[in-house]
Amino acid sequence: MSISTSGLHHVTAIGGDPQRNADFYLRTLGLRLVKTTVNFDDPGTYHLYYGDRSGKPGTLMTFFPWKDAPSGRHGTGQATTTSFSVPEASIGWWKQHLEDAGVETSRVTNRDAEDVLTFRDPDGLELALVAHPQGDPREPWDNGHVPAEHAVRGLHSVTLSVNREEATAGMLTEGLGLGFANQDRNRFRFTAGEGGPGALVDVLVTPDAPSGLVAAGTVHHVAWRAPDEPTQAAWREELVDRGVQVTSILDRQYFRSIYFREPGGTLLEVATDEPGFGIDEPLLELGRALKLPPWLEPNREQIQAMLPKLELPDENNLERA
Repeated sequence: MSISTSGLHHVTAIGGDPQRNADFYLRTLGLRLVKTTVNFDDPGTYHLYYGDRSGKPGTLMTFFPWKDAPSGRHGTGQATTTSFSVPEASIGWWKQHLEDAGVETSRVTNRDAEDVLTFRDPDGLELALVAHPQGDPREPWDNGHVPAEHAVRGLHSVTLSVNREEATAGMLTEGLGLGFANQDRNRFRFTAGEGGPGALVDVLVTPDAPSGLVAAGTVHHVAWRAPDEPTQAAWREELVDRGVQVTSILDRQYFRSIYFREPGGTLLEVATDEPGFGIDEPLLELGRALKLPPWLEPNREQIQAMLPKLELPDENNLERA
């Protein structure tokens, strides 16, 4: 593979009640809602994007929240843990903060020289906060609920659960251009570019685990970064030449996307860094209004009638943004 990714672009999961989802990710985790739109393939549901101040690639966690969605099953063939990067000295603060919010947490463990705190969101999605000993230079979003000195810096890594690692490892290294970093028993770590927070994926081998079922509380897909559309088009051609079944290039308004499955079953995406979330609303107003792509705009009234009401806290759009 002559083209390689620089790291994670976003992780997309299935949620339940959209208001509960927004309250948790905005207030408990302290992220910013950078875009309120709809699932372009099913516009009767929201697509909510959370991230840093401007929604930079590598900071994004997104959701399709269906209020009455059945619960999924965690297992092989899916991303089972989404990890966020926090400052090294903040794990203790986060443990107390989450417990004060009624969130049950694990004990703090140390893996690969990083402190890790695991917990679940209101729909059962497994999340982790990871403190990297070399730090993370990305600037946090400061919304008043989580002090900037403790705030999430962006995505740290994802964990893919598989029955066997060989074919998945081959896709990560030969299809995405990642490098093998290390092995800790049944956990294999791969890095994009120079590695570090936002450029990591762990492959967890659990031969006897059941297959996962994608529904509420599970990850739908994991997206990796491509710098621009020409690179993405060339990348797609290389994947097709390798025999990978890849979608056509799809317009997601804020980036362009291709999708394919790695051999272990997880749906992967390659998404462009451009054009970003500022193309249809100012930075100060990100996420405030429902945004639709041009091809759905004529149906705005019908779409809005199908969507449940969603109230955003004022701190999502602070004047100091």
